[in-house]
Amino acid sequence: MSTAILTGAPVAGSSLQDDLRSLGFDVRTAIDAAGVATELAAVPPRERVALVDPRFVGHGHALRLALTDPRFPAAAVPGALTAQPEARAALARALTAAAAAPGAAGQAERTPAPAAAAAAGQVATVGSAEETDTEGTGEARTPSLVDDIAAALDADGVPPHRPELGVLVAAVPADEERRAAALARTAAVDEEQVRLRSAVKARDGFFTTFCISPYSRYIARWCARRGLTPNQVTTASLLTALIAAGCAATGTRPGFVAAGVLLIASFVLDCTDGQLARYSLQYSTLGAWLDATFDRAKEYAYYAGLALGAANAGGGHGGDDVWALALGAMVLQTCRHVVDFSFNEANHDATGNSSPTAALSDRLNSVGWTVWVRRMIVLPIGERWAMIAVLTALTTPRITFYVLLIGCALAACYTTAGRVLRSLTRKARRTDRAAQALADLADSGPLAELGAKATARTPRGYLAPVAAALGAALLVAGAAALPYGSWLAVAGAALYAVLAGCAVAAPLKGSLDWLVPPLFRAAEYGTVLILAARSQVNGALPAAFGLVSAVAYHHYDTVYRIRGGTGAPPHGLVRAIGGHEGRILVVTAIAALLHGRSQGGPNQGFTIALTALAVVIALTVLIESIRFWVSSGAPAVHDETGEPA
Repeated sequence: MSTAILTGAPVAGSSLQDDLRSLGFDVRTAIDAAGVATELAAVPPRERVALVDPRFVGHGHALRLALTDPRFPAAAVPGALTAQPEARAALARALTAAAAAPGAAGQAERTPAPAAAAAAGQVATVGSAEETDTEGTGEARTPSLVDDIAAALDADGVPPHRPELGVLVAAVPADEERRAAALARTAAVDEEQVRLRSAVKARDGFFTTFCISPYSRYIARWCARRGLTPNQVTTASLLTALIAAGCAATGTRPGFVAAGVLLIASFVLDCTDGQLARYSLQYSTLGAWLDATFDRAKEYAYYAGLALGAANAGGGHGGDDVWALALGAMVLQTCRHVVDFSFNEANHDATGNSSPTAALSDRLNSVGWTVWVRRMIVLPIGERWAMIAVLTALTTPRITFYVLLIGCALAACYTTAGRVLRSLTRKARRTDRAAQALADLADSGPLAELGAKATARTPRGYLAPVAAALGAALLVAGAAALPYGSWLAVAGAALYAVLAGCAVAAPLKGSLDWLVPPLFRAAEYGTVLILAARSQVNGALPAAFGLVSAVAYHHYDTVYRIRGGTGAPPHGLVRAIGGHEGRILVVTAIAALLHGRSQGGPNQGFTIALTALAVVIALTVLIESIRFWVSSGAPAVHDETGEPA
């Protein structure tokens, strides 16, 4: 249990102690700064601790936002402050600094007796004599030790997170009149409606905003009141999507209709888990990982279900083979995501943004209807899943994939072109952190590292994206144009490895260097797709689907580790699975070797080899990934960007 320390005697009639206990705090009371220090020292070092002015008046959700959010080492609102274990040392220093500051009122002669203070609507507490406005209302702030400690934390380099309260009230009134006014302001606000509104992302897609969130927030509240966790809802969403994929795999019209309905139900639960996390502030590292990776698992499992359904549509005879379309949809969608991730990481902390393209985008955002149009154009997850669900129920898997591929291709062209224009027209200085993130996203293995060592490391304009694009073009063109199984394709894969090394030889700080990871993804995934499709071996495309799924999981895992601030997977893991250039060299070599042995007739060797490679990579990355996310001490994170997935 966490501990809350009141920095003075409780105010008669106040429900503050009950509010704190309802938030999971063990409440203790101290009379002066020395008492607060004593109580603070008595709290176990691995526990969260909160300091609260007993005169605090406000909403319970304001306290919840300040005192229970696990994402921040320290957080504060007027009259309340919390510190997690990593900020405890700074809190102790801040307490000492605040108590010793000129004008601090901790001495008995400057503190009213508790009984007299209670009668006057005040308590024996400590703080500076200066009063400042804390709520933007023009009302003077009451001197408070808690607020002084928060200011001292700022000065110590551990600034507390200060949540946006909006209409919520958090105040420390100095007398009975101000206390009554604060209580009146508190009573005038429907706290529950504010909490429900804040459970929804401020920036989301049109379909999610207008067709899902108006009721999914109430499902989130229902879950919270029954003690369900976001991770449980996330798991329910995954199971629902897998059942939907199973229904689609039947290949019957009732199965397709049920699949479409269940896919929408899965998306409702997918929205609910995040809203539940925001409603109850149940953020966690594991939860962020589950939410992110399960989204991809659900969508790609559904693609596989549609492909199986198409094959079964003719009762097992004369069905439609759309595995190439299913794999193409997965490749395109994954590459879209990598473009998003790479661009955002490259510009995460860039300085000197002066892009006229970005300025135009900001102006368009000021026109309400253009915001929704632009969000729908990129085909975010809500619009995409709704489209897939409707098409599944009403048409065939082949038509579903055709429309999906066309829509995603147009969205990819729109977003990528806009980002290229922004990058070319902005003057920004990219940091070492951004360059390292792009290098990690590149997923280079031993062969590319050897090529990088033999190449000059001085940044040279657009060399990195040009080398990556040239290598990708040669690789994909060779797989598509050369005779299947040709050893020239293997030579092309070796040349690709050399060019990949050239691309990552220098730090990726150029204006277009963020294109390097998506080019590598397109080259690897696209080549596997082409080779499997051209092999004409039974089962090769489903095996390739499994291989790309396993590799894509590793790439998504890398993204979410970087976004969570924990760094990329161990370099030993990247080496163990070969890097992108090593894997594609192995696949092209397998195609050449096994094609040469199957000239006398069909041979399942290529399918078996792809399946074995997929299983080995999947087990390797899953074991390490699960171990990391379950046992890591990474800080709790949660996606609040609202960026389409």
